[in-house]
Amino acid sequence: MRVVIAEDNALLREGMVLLLSSAGHEVVAVAGSGPEVLPALLEHRPDVAVLDVRMPPGFRDEGLRAALAARKEIPDLPVLVLSQYVEETYAAELLGGGANGVGYLLKDRVGRVDEFLDALERVAAGGTALDPEVVTELMTRRRDDPLDSLTPREREVLHLMAEGRDNATIAKTLVVSDRAVSKHIGNVFAKLSLPPSDSGHRRVLAVLAYLNKG
Repeated sequence: MRVVIAEDNALLREGMVLLLSSAGHEVVAVAGSGPEVLPALLEHRPDVAVLDVRMPPGFRDEGLRAALAARKEIPDLPVLVLSQYVEETYAAELLGGGANGVGYLLKDRVGRVDEFLDALERVAAGGTALDPEVVTELMTRRRDDPLDSLTPREREVLHLMAEGRDNATIAKTLVVSDRAVSKHIGNVFAKLSLPPSDSGHRRVLAVLAYLNKG
């Protein structure tokens, strides 16, 4: 994959470059400040972008703003956002557009090499990869919506879907059969009024509905 990295911490940035290069990916550009991000994304049009939320000069939301601006120019640009903390507003804004290929990981997750690379590949393929802590934070703030009709098991399944897990992994995690997982997912789709005609995108739509309602 061709990757653009935007991270102001030089040690973490170079560590990711080395990690991705060792894994067979090509880092086509790096950015150390907010103003550098959008030009790099538009010039190189990578397969996936790895962006820090807070970057110089303001250390507020420069990375996220660059990602959202780039997506207007490059529809469905896969973006994996890194953050030191769970910042609900930023996560919700990233997911709010309904586009595929989004991820939000806490920086601690980068140190878990296999998890990080797996998340990056899922996002590049158009899926989602959300840190479990991010999912939990967003979950607890959603009230009074159709998701309240989900059973505890269906919510567990949707929680794992939001992390980007496939059916087999969900089945293994919950110690149930693949058939049971498929049934639970079907129930989730029905309760969220996602018709069969949307079968190609229902999984992502279900996750977005889960995280954006409130």
